[in-house]
Amino acid sequence: MSAFLLAAIAIDPYDTGRSPLSLKEGVRPQGPRTAAASRGRDPAFSGAIFGNSHIQLIKPEQLKALTGIPFVSLIAPATGPKETLVLIDWFLRHRREPAQALVIGIDQAWCTPDPALPTGKPFPFWLFSRNPAEYLTGLMRYDVLEEVNRRIRYLTTQSPERARPDGYWDYEEGYRVQGFLDAPQHRSKLLAPANVSGGNETGPFPAAAALAAFLDAEAKDTPVILVRPPVYVSALPEPGSSAERAEAACRAPFQALADNRPATKLVDLRRDTPLIREPSNFFDHTHYRQIVAREVETSIAAALTSLR
Repeated sequence: MSAFLLAAIAIDPYDTGRSPLSLKEGVRPQGPRTAAASRGRDPAFSGAIFGNSHIQLIKPEQLKALTGIPFVSLIAPATGPKETLVLIDWFLRHRREPAQALVIGIDQAWCTPDPALPTGKPFPFWLFSRNPAEYLTGLMRYDVLEEVNRRIRYLTTQSPERARPDGYWDYEEGYRVQGFLDAPQHRSKLLAPANVSGGNETGPFPAAAALAAFLDAEAKDTPVILVRPPVYVSALPEPGSSAERAEAACRAPFQALADNRPATKLVDLRRDTPLIREPSNFFDHTHYRQIVAREVETSIAAALTSLR
């Protein structure tokens, strides 16, 4: 067991930079939850995108073209504020120079009243931990044993296949093959009203408080763009409904954060526009297509430009 642990530390299966050896850069293609350890410490990037699939289609290279800031996408599908805060922390503490921008997707998961910030899917918190003991304990698991073997092949192959360094991952093909663009059951579901407000009309909003405290402590001067991603029009709340009250209640603490913190903007795209009234622009109520993503990128870039 001790020999395996020593080998895992040296081989550094997810390229966390904790190995005493000088190893090949990057990791093999794998899920973003573990690949983020390598991407998040890549010195080639000074801006980063955080969130889940609701901001996944934002292209780092497009944001760089619009702002001049080299971006990496550190999104992980089906994650929420707790995971996002961990990934922001990882990114920031591996910058040799101050970060130039943080773009953070704020969806309904950030509206939870639960101070524990519950997670929906497994996430390797140990991989990004500031506590060395927690990292070492995390290495003692079967999936790490499997990854060590793959890592050895990656390190010993002359030109191995490498995970995309900037983290971009297009989900369109996955939705397309499942029939989300043409199957009647998916189309009819899209057209039906949906409540994606988070359902918290009265607060509290601990995720907003945690984000504000974290930014104050770890990123005091870093420009931050908070993005409320667009939803299909049938997911916008009816006037006077409980969903509308919850939507407004959850928006308020993030607007306050943007108003009260220097170099911070809230880009709120959960509003009625011609773009979100076109069904072919969406796969479901909260997952949009490339044409919408380009508009989101333009809005993010404009907000960043206004901060300069």
